Parts: sequence; structure tokens; C-alpha cells
Amino acid sequence: MISISPSLLAFGRSANDAPPKHLGTRYGTDGCFLREPGNTVVSHVTAGSPSELAVLAVRDRLLAMPEAEQFAFTDPSSLHMTIFQGIIEYRRRLPYWPVDMPFDTSIDAMTEHYCARLKNFAPLQPFRARVTDVTPTGLALEGDSAADRAHLKAWRDAFAAVFGYRHPDHDNYAFHITFAYVIDWLDDAALPRWQEMLSDQLAYLRERVPVIELDPPAFCSFEDMNHFEELIVFSDRP
Repeated sequence: MISISPSLLAFGRSANDAPPKHLGTRYGTDGCFLREPGNTVVSHVTAGSPSELAVLAVRDRLLAMPEAEQFAFTDPSSLHMTIFQGIIEYRRRLPYWPVDMPFDTSIDAMTEHYCARLKNFAPLQPFRARVTDVTPTGLALEGDSAADRAHLKAWRDAFAAVFGYRHPDHDNYAFHITFAYVIDWLDDAALPRWQEMLSDQLAYLRERVPVIELDPPAFCSFEDMNHFEELIVFSDRP
């Protein structure tokens, strides 16, 4: 008998008595993404790297599951690990918005405001990240070592000072790479089959790419979850 992990059980129908959180605002039941503008700081998966090839192979494996239509998959070019959550259209409230800016400030004006504040932001120490879990919606990650985890914390603390807020999960934010969002929860009977597949994919990533190659953090704007336009890249690389 296959043991189902807590991270997979969370996607089962019996564990959920409400529709998925972002259904109807971030994406529709047809799997198409809706306009939800905002800004953020992310590290994209490095294009053309062995990491990207391995991550896309896992994404393809999820797409091959019979229940794939129950998920809205983002474009492969959007694959990234969020470093710090910026502001977003449907989250205009404290503590997700700076206290010194009116809640009705346009997203474009907020992006310009942050571009000005980040213009002279000094890059911090680079970091490495590894995959700790594969779920129906993507990859869970963490810093590869204690030093990497400390570097990630330092980046987040520094951005919090610039952005003017700290989310409730600031100190225990779960780093991840999103593949998809849930349209409809998985039938409980499908969970053992999913668990077997997800465990295989985690083993594959740990063997093939023990460290995921990521670009330097970049301040980005977006209109939906399919594209994150890099506006400022925080790197000392030539």
C-alpha cells in the first residue's frame, strides 16, 4: 500500500470543501489565465541549462497524467522561484501593501515607485537552491546549505525594507517553482498513482540536477502568471 504524503493529500477532494483559492481571479475553469497585474522579485530558471531541461521534463510528466486537465499550466518561459512577493491587483490591503501608499494607487504607478527605490539596490550574496518535493502544482525548494538559506533570508529582509511590508509568512516562506494551478481537486482514488509518479520525479531531479540553476534575482512586472518581465536585475555578474 502506497503512503500518501501530506503535500499530495492537500490536493485530494476529501481534504477540500471549497474551490481552489485563485480560481476565477487568476485563471478560469478553461485553464486560461486572467489579467492579474502586479510586480515581484524572482529568479528565473536559467534558460538552456540542464536544470531547465530536467524541470521541463518533470512538467511534461505531470502534463501526461490523466487528470492534467484539472490544472491550469503556466507557460514554460515563466518558470521561476519567487524571492520576494511584490504587490498584486487583488491583494490591496495590509500587510500586503506599503502603509505609506494609497490602496488605490495603480499597479503601473507602484511598479514605477519600486523601480525608483530599487535603482541603487546592491546585490547580496548569491545562493543555490535544491528541490525538496514535487507536488501536483510544481516544485518545493530550499537553500542548498545553511549558508544558502541565510543568504535567501538576507535578500528577503532587504527587499522588505524597500517594499515597505512583510507578509505574515515572511520568515517561513516556502520557496517553490510553480508549474500549474488547481482547477478541480484530485479524486482520492487517483492519489496513489500520483504519489508514485511524484516520488519518481523527485528521485529523477535529485539525481539529474541536485542544484537548480537560477538566474540572479530580478524585479519584474507581470500582467498574468504567464510572463514576468525583468525590469531590474540584481547581479554583479559581467
